[in-house]
Amino acid sequence: MKKKLGFALGAGGSRGVAHIGFLKAMEEEGIYPDFISGTSMGSVVGGCYASGLTPDYMKKEVLKLKFNDIFDLSINPVGNAALLRAQKMQKKLKQYLGEKTFKDLVIPFRCVAADLVTGHAVILGGDDKVYESVAASSSIPAVFKPIYKGEQILIDGGVVCRVPIRTVREMGAEVVVGVDVLGKVRPVNKKYNMFSVLLRSFEIYDCELVKYKVSRQRPDLYIEPNLGDMSQFKFKDIDTAIEIGYQTGKEYAPKIKELLEK
Repeated sequence: MKKKLGFALGAGGSRGVAHIGFLKAMEEEGIYPDFISGTSMGSVVGGCYASGLTPDYMKKEVLKLKFNDIFDLSINPVGNAALLRAQKMQKKLKQYLGEKTFKDLVIPFRCVAADLVTGHAVILGGDDKVYESVAASSSIPAVFKPIYKGEQILIDGGVVCRVPIRTVREMGAEVVVGVDVLGKVRPVNKKYNMFSVLLRSFEIYDCELVKYKVSRQRPDLYIEPNLGDMSQFKFKDIDTAIEIGYQTGKEYAPKIKELLEK
């Protein structure tokens, strides 16, 4: 009997569109996940795919997105705890995911957010609305306004869990494939300002934390698409990132098939 397959789709800002290409390659190779977990942009792609949207449709939609479709500047960024109000982002997610809960999805799916109150990871699923949960998982700190859910204040899950390996394994996956679109720290030689120093420091810390977690959680396969120096904070080179995700999926398809048949 073929083993149950789980994809853990990692965070990565605009680099996360590579997940779309990866999923398209998987479909062409006849590989379909039994479970999906996602963090941040991985939750956006994973949630849409689990709801029944095809990789081709997602690619078409993401390529026509404009800045004003998602970004709505806050008139009180200090009071709102973010530069953006996040209303447009939620509206766009609702357009694709509707009022579906996790129980309505075609493929079992969970996404990860971080709770500012407790400092812990929060696994979203069950009766939660998918679009609201994905918005919480993708609420980049200080960029998008946090999502208030009961006593929880939820922000981007990448703060606590970049690639949700354990989550998809606990869902029932026997073969776990982690897809990390951020990958290892790459040398960067540039003039730094205060903001870029903070971002670079967080990137270095995050990569070290990910290495530790992966060594402990031991996915069956850990994939890092080579997206080069593509910035996760700039929405450009999207088509290229999707293509790299696709080619990476094609490269690793034989290995995934082998793992499923072991």
